[in-house]
Amino acid sequence: MKTSDLNQSQLNGPDSLGTRRSWLQRMGCGFGLVGLTGLLAEEGLVRAATADDSTLTSVDPLAPRQPHFAPRAKRVIWIFVNGGPSQVDTWDYKPQLVAAHGKSIKDFDRNFSNTTGFFKDAVGNLMKSPFEFQPRGKCGKMVSSIFPRLGEHVDKMAFIHSGYTESNNHSPALFAMNTGMARMGFPCVGSWVTYGLGSESRDLPAFVVMSDPLGRGLPKGHAANWSAGFLPGVYQGTHLRPTGDPIDNLKLPTQLTATTQRRQLDALKQLNQLHLSRHAAETDLAARIESFELAYRMQSTAPETLNLGDEPEHIRNLYGIDDPKCGHFARQCLMARRFLERGVRFVQIYSGGMENQRSWDGHVDIEGNHREFAGETDQPVAALLSDLEQRGLLEDTLVIWCGEFGRLPIAQLGDKPGRDHNPHCFTAWLAGGGVKGGISHGESDEIGYKAAVNRVHLNDLHATILHLLGLDHKRLTYLYNGRNFRLTDVAGEVITPILA
Repeated sequence: MKTSDLNQSQLNGPDSLGTRRSWLQRMGCGFGLVGLTGLLAEEGLVRAATADDSTLTSVDPLAPRQPHFAPRAKRVIWIFVNGGPSQVDTWDYKPQLVAAHGKSIKDFDRNFSNTTGFFKDAVGNLMKSPFEFQPRGKCGKMVSSIFPRLGEHVDKMAFIHSGYTESNNHSPALFAMNTGMARMGFPCVGSWVTYGLGSESRDLPAFVVMSDPLGRGLPKGHAANWSAGFLPGVYQGTHLRPTGDPIDNLKLPTQLTATTQRRQLDALKQLNQLHLSRHAAETDLAARIESFELAYRMQSTAPETLNLGDEPEHIRNLYGIDDPKCGHFARQCLMARRFLERGVRFVQIYSGGMENQRSWDGHVDIEGNHREFAGETDQPVAALLSDLEQRGLLEDTLVIWCGEFGRLPIAQLGDKPGRDHNPHCFTAWLAGGGVKGGISHGESDEIGYKAAVNRVHLNDLHATILHLLGLDHKRLTYLYNGRNFRLTDVAGEVITPILA
C-alpha cells in the first residue's frame, strides 16, 4: 500500500512510534522536519524507506527512498527558458517558412484567427527566422546560429518538436509547465520528485531554484512556480536570492563563537522541549526547534557549496564566469553542478525575468531578444553539459531545456518585428540520464505553427521525466481532499522513443 493511498488516521498506526508519527504528521512542513527526522535516524528510530512505504513519509519525509523501478537518472537540472522561446528561431528548422515568407498564414490554416496571441492589431504575415541554421553534430541536426556552443552537444540531446499546451498567457502556462495544472495551488515537478525520492543531502535543500540576478524580476506567478502546493511544505523549492546572500542567516553573528552558539542552541532547545512536553499540540514550536538545528548545520555546508572560489581557472573559463555577457548565468550553472554533486535532487534555473524584453518573450524585435538571451545562456549550458560529462555525472543526471510555450511563425508588427505567444507548438530538449542522444521526436507542421506528428502534451513530458527517475507517474499520488492527485492528473504517456 502506498503512502498516498492512506488517509490521516491510517498513517497514525498502533506501533511503538505511532504517537510520534501522529505528532510529526500534524507538524506539517519546513526545515524542522528535516532536522528532527535526521536526529531520529541517527538514533535508529527510523529505517530506510521505499517509494511505496506508508510508514516512513510521516517520520522522515526527505529520507532517500527507493524508486518504483530501476532509474536511469538520479537528479534533474531544468533550464527553464522563461517567456516562451520561438521554436522556429532556435531548434525547429522550417525551410517552408523561408519559402512562404511574407504570405498569409491563412494560406496554410484557413481557420486561423488572431485569438492565439494578444496583439490582434499587430498581426502580420509569415516571417522567416532572422537566423541562419546549419547542420551540427554527427546527427546533422539543424541548429540556429544563436547556439554556437550548444550546437556542439546535439548528439547528446533528444529533441521534442511536437510539444503543445493549452494556455497562451504566461502565468497559467508557467503553472501548467511546472505543475501540470494551469492554475495555482498544485505541487510542481521538483516537489513531486522530492516527495517520491527524498533527498541525498541532509545539510542542503532537496530542491533549489535560481532566478534572474540582473534585476529583471521573477517569472510571472513568482514562488507558485516552485510551490509544494498541497504536499507538505518540506517539498517546496528553496529559492536562492539572486542578489546579496543567497540564503538568509547563514553567517555566524560577529558577537558569537561557534561554541557559544552551540551552547545557546542547546539551552534554547531544552527550554523549548520542556514547554513542548506540556503543550504537545503546539506543532509550530516543534518545527521551530529543529529548524534551528538544520540552520546550524547549513552554516557550514551551504556557504562552502555557494563559494565558487575553489573552482579551477579552466572550469571558470569553460563556463564563462568572467564574461560580462554570460557571467551571471554561468555562475548559476556552475553553482547548480556543485549542488548536484552534494546530493541536491532537483535544480531549476530560470533564464530571463518578468516579461517581454526582460525574458525570452520576444513580442518586439525577436532577433535582438533571442540573440541576447541565447548569448547569456549558450556557453554556460554547454559548459554544464561538458562538465557533467567529464565528471561522470551526465549519465545519471537529466538535463531539460524548455519554456512555457512557443511562438507564432508570423510577425508581430512594429519597428522591429517580434512574435506572439503560441501554445499550439513548442520545442524542448532533454539530455543525460536515460535519454537517447542525437534524435528528434515529433514534428510541427510545415511552417512551425502547430504540433502535427506524434504530438506531445506537457503531461507526457512530465510522465517521461518521472519515468527516467524510476517513478511511475500513475503510482506517484497524494491523497488530498478525498482524491488521489498526481502530477499528470488523469493523462500522460511516457515518450518511449526518446529513451535510451
